[in-house]
Amino acid sequence: MSTIAKKQNTFTIYKPLLPAKTTEVFDSYWRFAVLRQDVFFSRIQGDKYPWTNDPILSKHKFTNAYRASDRVSQYLIKEVIYNDDYSNSPDEVLFRILLFKLFNKIDTWELLKKNIGDLNYEEFDFKRYDKVLSKAFAEKKTIYSAAYIMPSVRQFGYERKHSNHLKLIDYILKKDTSIQLMDCNKMQQAFDIVKSFPGLGDFLAYQILIDINYSNIIDFSESEFVVPGPGALGGISKCFANTGGLSNVEIIKLMTDRQEMEFERLQLDFKTLWGRRLQLIDCQNLFCEVDKYARVKHPDIKGNSDRVRIKQVYKLNSKPIDYWFPPKWGINENIISDLKNKIL
Repeated sequence: MSTIAKKQNTFTIYKPLLPAKTTEVFDSYWRFAVLRQDVFFSRIQGDKYPWTNDPILSKHKFTNAYRASDRVSQYLIKEVIYNDDYSNSPDEVLFRILLFKLFNKIDTWELLKKNIGDLNYEEFDFKRYDKVLSKAFAEKKTIYSAAYIMPSVRQFGYERKHSNHLKLIDYILKKDTSIQLMDCNKMQQAFDIVKSFPGLGDFLAYQILIDINYSNIIDFSESEFVVPGPGALGGISKCFANTGGLSNVEIIKLMTDRQEMEFERLQLDFKTLWGRRLQLIDCQNLFCEVDKYARVKHPDIKGNSDRVRIKQVYKLNSKPIDYWFPPKWGINENIISDLKNKIL
């Protein structure tokens, strides 16, 4: 795809994507990113719902353009990782991240906190934690998020999935994993450590790694390494009729590298996350979301999936979010300044 765009009586010639061949969903990928980010800022500004004129976005649930902006990620960052009420030692931070992430549900974290008190590894008692979750399970409460499937871990011999996951957390901590992670020079090395534990496949290990990377245990660029999930593979298959020999990882890197170029080509005004451009994890997620979006927007483009509906309908959650990101990103001061001056 070779593109020439006219702008103010001058021509900007973009480096072609050939031999890769795109579909019309490719342009929708960038338009969706802009629309979803506009919704994000409209909500912060206090605009009334709905925050978009796009009928698909207003009806269905989609994650944010930036992964760290989602409600669950925000809770993890502020309340679990950087909560001043807890110890910031590497083992304690890792314990909290794993305890939260393996269930990936705010209600489950708060249930444990309500019944146990301070959630720390130094005083971790498997039986107490297991009793709380077993009671919730018996009462038919949902203790796992539906965001993605959390596989069972059979290695520890318990009947219930949550019991095995509690044992998995203890197993990981006893392996001095926080020390091993801090000794890594590359994100790929850290990924291999996380992936080595029972029940953690490539995609889940990568998602947990991204959450650990929000903390001060490790500090890798989010554009250093990526693992495409099943949803992202679906999105890639709809955006590209032919990838021209590029791997799925290379496609995601291509999108990350070309983002400003593509927004300019389509004359789109994409509002970054207070100066932070889309990272590999975000472009990976956007492929997953555009896979869903295209089921309605481009029903004739099937890609590698037979799915024709978007399952999740948007339900308004009026509870506000005070957005705050890992301090090492250096954007929190910009957020405070913008909100104070009402300039978003």
